[in-house]
Amino acid sequence: MSISIAEAKKLISSVPRVELGFFPTPLHKLENLSSMLGINIFIKRDDYTGKNLFGGNKTRKLEFLIGEAIHQKSEYVFTYGATQSNHAMQTVWAASSHNLKPVLYLVAVVEPDENDVKANLLLDKIFDAEIHIVSPEKGESFTKADKRSLLLGSEHIKRLEEAGHKCYNIPMGGASKIGTAGYISGFVELYEQAQQMGINFDYLYHATGSGGTMAGLVAGKKLLGADTIIKSMAVLDTDDNYIPYKAELANEALKYIGAAPLVDVSDFQIDTGFYAPGYEQPNEGAIEAIKLLAKKEGILTDPVYSGKALSGLIDDVRTGKIKQGSNVVFLHTGGATALFAEKEILGRLF
Repeated sequence: MSISIAEAKKLISSVPRVELGFFPTPLHKLENLSSMLGINIFIKRDDYTGKNLFGGNKTRKLEFLIGEAIHQKSEYVFTYGATQSNHAMQTVWAASSHNLKPVLYLVAVVEPDENDVKANLLLDKIFDAEIHIVSPEKGESFTKADKRSLLLGSEHIKRLEEAGHKCYNIPMGGASKIGTAGYISGFVELYEQAQQMGINFDYLYHATGSGGTMAGLVAGKKLLGADTIIKSMAVLDTDDNYIPYKAELANEALKYIGAAPLVDVSDFQIDTGFYAPGYEQPNEGAIEAIKLLAKKEGILTDPVYSGKALSGLIDDVRTGKIKQGSNVVFLHTGGATALFAEKEILGRLF
């Protein structure tokens, strides 16, 4: 059973939230790329979310997460990711601007040079985060190293709380029920903009990693009864539990805002064909997509998330999975700071 936009907004407004972004973010047509590909392609500019210069999809989640941290009277905010994590950087500025102390546990997928700190890690330092670098052990995968960073973080939290300090723990990517509510709100915003423009989107393409954005988008779609097909392009390896867990996450987020659970595993369409050789590792499809969008529209995407998702969209047009004349929206999740990261992340962009 679907509800109206006004009813959805009322539900969303019932939970703690702080103001971090300028919403709604722009939604506009990519005229040159549309003409080239033979579809009507629009871009939702969630790279423009934040008061900080470097926005991204995590800002929507952090409005709710930082809101809850303040509601719980926290002093510290912990989170996790890779050393060039866009989520970690956005968490740092969001926390700091609300007088919360940010603490990061970051896995060195690419080992940073402390004498030449770059991109998001540099911003983390400027924003005065407490940073702990977790270097993978020999043969250790990113997933296993990340689990080890979570354990180190939880031990740190325990020490602080035993000393009388209140800590708020945010999972990698902000993929909790509270963070996921940010993209229920995000889908409602997009759906309202599309109605105002007189457009019905056949497809919505976006990058998915930790999965909170995907879960929120699917939950928002179900809440409003929209018929847009959401295509989630994976940027890292997923296992058999990935979609069931994200369906559960979507339903927990719906319940968090006071709605009924509506999401099933069949509501997800995830494509794992465009992230290889791995997380924070470049590929030729993403490099081509980044250069194409930059040349045709003057818009920058990144090699870790949005570039790989865009390459999947372009491939789906070329292979006929998206029919000519379709209305497609690409969710730009930000992360262009990765263009200033280490060469191992950039690949052959120049």
